Amino acid sequence: MTDYVRWLSDLGMDDVPVVGGKNASLGEMIQNLTHLGVSVPGGFATTADAYREFLAKDGLDERIQTVLDELDVDDVAALAEAGPRIRGWVMEQPFPAGLEAAIDEAYAKLTAEAGTDDVSWAVRSSATAEDLPDASFAGQQETFLNVHGLDNIKHRIKEVFASLFNDRAIAYRVHQGFEHRHVALSAGIQRMVRSDLAASGVMFTLDTESGFRDAVFITASYGLGEMVVQGAVNPDEFYVHKPTLAAGRPSILRRTVGDKAIRMVYSDPEHDAHVKTEPVPEELRPRFSITDDEVHELAKQAILIEQHYGRPMDIEWAKDGTDGKLYIVQARPETVQSRTGNVIERYILKGKGPVLTTGRSIGNRIGAGVARIVESIADMSKVQPGDVLVTDMTDPDWEPIMKRAAAIVTNRGGRTCHAAIIARELGVPAVVGCNDATDKIVDGQPVTVSCAEGDTGFIYDGQLDFEYKTVELSAMPEIPVKIMMNVGNPDRAFAFAATPNAGIGLARLEFIINNMIGIHPKALLEFDQLPADLKAQIAPRIAAYASPREFYVAKLAEGIATLAAAFAPSAVIVRMSDFKSNEYANLIGGPRYEPEEENPMIGFRGAGRYVAENFRDCFEMECEALKRVRNDMGLTNVEIMIPFVRTLGQAKAVTEALAEQGLERGKDGLRLIMMCELPSNAVLAEEFLEYFDGFSIGSNDMTQLTLGLDRDSSLVAEHFDERDPAVKKMLSMSIAACRAQGKYVGICGQGPSDHKDFADWLLKQGISSISLNPDTVIDTWLYLAEQAKTL
Repeated sequence: MTDYVRWLSDLGMDDVPVVGGKNASLGEMIQNLTHLGVSVPGGFATTADAYREFLAKDGLDERIQTVLDELDVDDVAALAEAGPRIRGWVMEQPFPAGLEAAIDEAYAKLTAEAGTDDVSWAVRSSATAEDLPDASFAGQQETFLNVHGLDNIKHRIKEVFASLFNDRAIAYRVHQGFEHRHVALSAGIQRMVRSDLAASGVMFTLDTESGFRDAVFITASYGLGEMVVQGAVNPDEFYVHKPTLAAGRPSILRRTVGDKAIRMVYSDPEHDAHVKTEPVPEELRPRFSITDDEVHELAKQAILIEQHYGRPMDIEWAKDGTDGKLYIVQARPETVQSRTGNVIERYILKGKGPVLTTGRSIGNRIGAGVARIVESIADMSKVQPGDVLVTDMTDPDWEPIMKRAAAIVTNRGGRTCHAAIIARELGVPAVVGCNDATDKIVDGQPVTVSCAEGDTGFIYDGQLDFEYKTVELSAMPEIPVKIMMNVGNPDRAFAFAATPNAGIGLARLEFIINNMIGIHPKALLEFDQLPADLKAQIAPRIAAYASPREFYVAKLAEGIATLAAAFAPSAVIVRMSDFKSNEYANLIGGPRYEPEEENPMIGFRGAGRYVAENFRDCFEMECEALKRVRNDMGLTNVEIMIPFVRTLGQAKAVTEALAEQGLERGKDGLRLIMMCELPSNAVLAEEFLEYFDGFSIGSNDMTQLTLGLDRDSSLVAEHFDERDPAVKKMLSMSIAACRAQGKYVGICGQGPSDHKDFADWLLKQGISSISLNPDTVIDTWLYLAEQAKTL
């Protein structure tokens, strides 16, 4: 006797052949994770046997097979005729009496439990072969939302069955070598989560770009989740640090506001589609669609799911606007970044050109080719192998042309949209959510798509040269010095952390200020006094935060926390801001507050700013951000570095100012490091070390000030060399002073990255660590290993 219907609560992963991967996974979670706090809406599923009996009735399966046997799927016209004909037969086919009775009975039980017939349901497809390692049926079959009443549910179940014969699904099975009759469909009937009144999204239990395992990546947008999955919106994004969450501390590393221009909501009951898209109200777009508490709760549920399955997971979630609860509506294994290996890839752009547009980068790769603007699937023939596909958004119908592309660029979508997911699977760089790519890029124009520069992806005019190399991590030899990295960009932190390292020797706060904030700190502190035009420029950037000041502190904390989490438990030495006055003036509102200096390089900067009366409140915000990361989040691997300390008086004043702000040297293991970058620092090294736990040598400024040349001037650039005997004398004095007192001494200047022989000299001087630009770590490491053999 056919088993027509199974309750989700009775299912587990052993039932994939019975109800497909999607429904089996829902049942697995309901059975095993509900008591731990993972909320999954209940329902029932039709079985694969029910589907097969349905097709076998009156020989429908034989008629379908005859058509498919004779079909050439590469003949687009023939496929476009055969697919609708088969789907029409399926829709006309009556259910077997047993299946119809089983659906009636299951629906009656659901409505009795709900206490009303006025409930909306989702009817989803679940293919019995969709979880095979070499098959990806995801997105090929239909899902129907906001379905009301028994008759409508039955109609949608038939449409789910018919969707197995979508044109794209037929072609996919042929190209993948699957027998049509070996794939069956289950329809899952699940109570709708009213996210049309709230928000929904997707989350991964690792970073989708780097494979970093200690983070949960969450996307969120208003309305039903289809808009996020399809890539029709640019959603909000959040990163949560798993170890910090496990410790019961605030654990959100990053927050990014998406523009969330549209949302999918319920339509009027008589509307055939039952759902519609509408613009998101302007006032909601610049705000986060979920709260920090909800981000933490989602991350907790994601981690429970990952722990149960024992592998990284790709999870869809929804918030119910009526009961306010968060629900898991789907979970599947993540299949791209979770593949582990001891080889890392590095793509390095060798030149730059005019930037045509930017978006979210996918894949850490670079691709170049001729741009092809494709407005609809009907134009897919325009894209030839090696071209760059440029379009509004993609769906599963686009996959054949995506495989041909050297890179993919879309106007819409976030990092979990269809284009992003497929690009990762294909190993193709993609930039999504550009908004204006189809306007700014011209069809036939040579372009370079760079996803190797951080979270922002760039589309450059012209085909630029780039370098590609792989590094075998298991082959790194032992060396007698710690190799750290200079990392300013939190966007790249997770990826850089995969390179062998002993932590971050230099994390520049000014990079975070410039790229994540972009506004002068004084302009935020005095926001209410700003002229209207400047307020209008700043207001949209800060709308998601409680106040202008909170925006500044929170964004600083996010950048620092991301770096700290990526490299934990290794030390992350954070240098407090070292903008010059001309650089501060380039920030929004900057010209109102900055002096005009003849030579800003040796002007109002570094420690001198922190203790100046007109900058003290800005310094306090930096201190507050550091305290949030160290004290609240518990990321005590963060150490503080003070730049450009001219005098012993400044050294005393700045360490006292830090202590007043709650950043006392030695408390909770806090180390204070001083940038050793002025001749006065080397000459009085012993005295400066009374106030600090060590030095980090800044070879750029030390060279400039020892040799008396402006490193920004092209007229004297040829004389700039860190290996000059006078500079080496200064560095030797500094290193010797630290070693004599048993204190840390490293170097974070450009010199060792540019000159391997200089790195070798530092090694022989007994330096504790050398902090390098990430792209030079491997080569310098291997060089030093060779030199160490002669020591």
